Amino acid sequence: MVDGKERTFGMSRSSRKHTPRDLGRFVGAFFDELMRAGVRDVVVSPGSRSTPLSMVAYEASRRYGERLHLYLDVDERGAAFFGLGIAKATGRAVCVICTSGTALANYYPAVMEAEVSRVPLIVLSGDRPLRLQKLGAPQTCDQTKAFSDNVRGFFQVPEPSGFHRSMAHIRQIAREALIAAAPCTWQAGPVHVNFFFDDPLTPKIDADDLFDGGRPGGVEDLPPFVTGEGRLDTRAADSLADYLDACRVIVLAGEGTLSPAALLDHARRDCEAQALIAFAERFDAPLLADPLSQLRSYGHPAVIAGDDRIMGSEDLPPFDVVVRFGRYPVSKRTAQTIEILEPAQIVVDARATRDFNSQTTTFVKCDPTEFVTALLEAGSSASGEHLGQDASSPLLSPCVQEWGMLDRQRTERIAASDIAHADGFEGAYVRELIDAMPPESLLFTANSMSVRAVDSFYLKQGRRLTVMANRGLNGIDGTTSTAIGAAQCFEQTVFLTGDLTLLHDLNAFALQGEMLLREAAGHSRPSIVIVLLDNNGGAIFDMLPQRSEDPYFERLFLTPQQVDFEKAAASFGVPARSASSVEEFRGALDEAFGTPGLSLIRVPLALSGVRERYDRYW
Repeated sequence: MVDGKERTFGMSRSSRKHTPRDLGRFVGAFFDELMRAGVRDVVVSPGSRSTPLSMVAYEASRRYGERLHLYLDVDERGAAFFGLGIAKATGRAVCVICTSGTALANYYPAVMEAEVSRVPLIVLSGDRPLRLQKLGAPQTCDQTKAFSDNVRGFFQVPEPSGFHRSMAHIRQIAREALIAAAPCTWQAGPVHVNFFFDDPLTPKIDADDLFDGGRPGGVEDLPPFVTGEGRLDTRAADSLADYLDACRVIVLAGEGTLSPAALLDHARRDCEAQALIAFAERFDAPLLADPLSQLRSYGHPAVIAGDDRIMGSEDLPPFDVVVRFGRYPVSKRTAQTIEILEPAQIVVDARATRDFNSQTTTFVKCDPTEFVTALLEAGSSASGEHLGQDASSPLLSPCVQEWGMLDRQRTERIAASDIAHADGFEGAYVRELIDAMPPESLLFTANSMSVRAVDSFYLKQGRRLTVMANRGLNGIDGTTSTAIGAAQCFEQTVFLTGDLTLLHDLNAFALQGEMLLREAAGHSRPSIVIVLLDNNGGAIFDMLPQRSEDPYFERLFLTPQQVDFEKAAASFGVPARSASSVEEFRGALDEAFGTPGLSLIRVPLALSGVRERYDRYW
């Protein structure tokens, strides 16, 4: 009787189990659908429960080459940010794979950044089967909706099966995940797909039909997605154009002014930028260009790079209306001045106002390119002479002229100062760095003092650079990993950072080894120069209200450090050197640019006196 029960129970369990071949084809169908819809990158963090995902992704990268790039990062927190960086740079959805338990929790900071910054990051987590849930099994926790409302969609995948209907279903989950992630749009965001996997965990990946299961008909003839372009209502566009014609207008061009797809598509970027410049000319509206807007690469007089200085001056030109594209700018002074003056505000965004000052007069739910195109068309009959104008010799209108003159004066003051020889000043190194960077390079900046230095000393120019940062939540988590991820899409990248940010993500140096392995497999290895402004602590607090002579300030906020970053870099095989003067820094850059892989240039600076150093040049 006992033997009979054991045999019955054993047969029952074995009849429910999937075979290695079933498992491989089930997961293979999922990845095939992702690749069909344009997913090209997957980042793996090693783990047991995610074995089916990792092995099938590996096999896809091996079979299909450029259709799927596979990266490995042993640090889950860093891996998620690495994937975030690739997705930020490309606009495409990027998959990150982890095992069950606390591994998934390490993805949370990157998921939160992806949600606020609208980045299509797809988390694929392995999970223990239902029979092991809530019974004290090791590495088992409730992963259902683990990221709460910080993802655009959560999908729970049933345990694998070899039936055609199951594989069709897993393909549909892949489609739904991509619909929710909305890659290459202003609506993008993170998604979580959780897979229940029981033993056996090792899939059969050498089958010829590994990626064929459940494939829909018409695959060769029809695309997986077709996105329709929205149009601003003609009557609304006419009304807004008439209103702007009667007002003094400025434009806040923040991160997200240009479309996500425009970062790497240079023709599209130029087209969108020229539409914004035409809008500025037509409505006499200077473009106050945040460094993350990408507009400072255009030397047009309507592009204003010095709004932070102008907003804090007595010469501030009057304005009645602010049109804002993207998020608020890096410049706190600009946001505060607008809050005090309380002009009318027209916020143009495809999803939400992002107005933390609560001053939105009119919200226009569309993307910036659609908005400016519609308003240019609305005003074309009355002001056709403004359209199609040669941007190299524009007929500038009064407001643009006034802002442009103030911007030039600021640039000339900096050029006439001794900044090029100010060896102890952060801004001197940032100016030298931006002037030295090759065209088409990526400048990825950390938060805190780094992005503020870029805002202050990245003057507009006629040379295309891409500038990126994790400004969604302004954190220091995983910033180095994000920069290295984004750098995979550029021949030359500079990551500008402070010491605490670099210390917080020191494991990212291990990606030097991953890039070497990929290079050995035939992939290119980009040049990534980490410029470390090392003041041995949290110097930004020297400029914030917490500043004090009391002992708590140094203990709790300045937090002095004594880290030998050159030795730390060397332990990961990353070459490093120090530059104690602007002249030495220039030579170090010349040596590092074009060298494949990671390298570090450390610039030692004083921890105290930051405010005084900046005030001299502001």
